[in-house]
Amino acid sequence: MVESTEDVAGRLFLAVGRLSRSLRQAGTPGPGHGSISALSTLVVLGPMRLGDLAAKEGVAAATMSRIVASLVDAGWASREPDPVDRRAWLATATPAGERMLLDLRSTRVHELQKRIDRLSPEHQAALGEALPALEALLAGEES
Repeated sequence: MVESTEDVAGRLFLAVGRLSRSLRQAGTPGPGHGSISALSTLVVLGPMRLGDLAAKEGVAAATMSRIVASLVDAGWASREPDPVDRRAWLATATPAGERMLLDLRSTRVHELQKRIDRLSPEHQAALGEALPALEALLAGEES
């Protein structure tokens, strides 16, 4: 039986969400997905204005304000005045934030590797073959 693209989309959405949640719960406690994503963006792209970071992450400015405040409180990010516009400020990942992100990724990737190792060789091969398609789904978001 061939599944419709709607069925595939629904199953994929649930599987990705559940896998992400399961990996978060299996590892050491840490920030939520929104905080990890925002911090990752700051690490990769460098200091950003709150509005630009919110747009990049696809959330409201108020939501990003709460996320950045929690990152600052934890010592994983800092806020500095924007040298171009002193009325605005820039969020920046701190060295502690970069270390935490690397440690968290390492823990979660290790847990994922353990789960992949328990799969049959056929399922492992299927995951490898699906990666280009999954990466292509994200290609439009990387601009």
